[in-house]
Amino acid sequence: MSSNAENSTTLAENKVLILYILNLIDNDFKEDDLFKIITTINNINYFYFKQLLTDLIDSKLVGTYTKEEEPVIRITSEGKNAYTLTKDVLPGILKLKADNIFKKELSAIEEESSIIAEFTPKSENDYTIKCKIVENNETIFEVKTSVGSRDRAKRIVDNWNQNATKIYPQILNLLLDNE
Repeated sequence: MSSNAENSTTLAENKVLILYILNLIDNDFKEDDLFKIITTINNINYFYFKQLLTDLIDSKLVGTYTKEEEPVIRITSEGKNAYTLTKDVLPGILKLKADNIFKKELSAIEEESSIIAEFTPKSENDYTIKCKIVENNETIFEVKTSVGSRDRAKRIVDNWNQNATKIYPQILNLLLDNE
């Protein structure tokens, strides 16, 4: 097999692998999270991954849009049809590896993305902080505030990341308390 034919086989396999994972998820997904899964299964670099994804988006097999100010991707119905027609291209060993890694990575990503905190500088003395809890891609709690120093902003973000499960019920109780 010439190296060019080999490359196009690998290209096809990697595209089908992306469709396979997106078909398993069948929900909105962040590009970076998909990259983490794909690169763990089949060690590819980010630029090659972006090229594959762009090809899939250009051929309308993967849709891309913004949800809660975050760019997300999702398999389209054309993508599902293409996957059904091309799934035999995916070697069994790659599929098995994908299934095992996918389960592990997805639960890690779901846990990781359930508590989110970030701060954005507006000026030297003004930082906006956003803390939220996300479950199944839905924001169930979000609070946004401003502080006057980077140090305070970082302390709030770190505190939220470590203690959100304690802080959230306390805020909820304060909001429900009408005494």
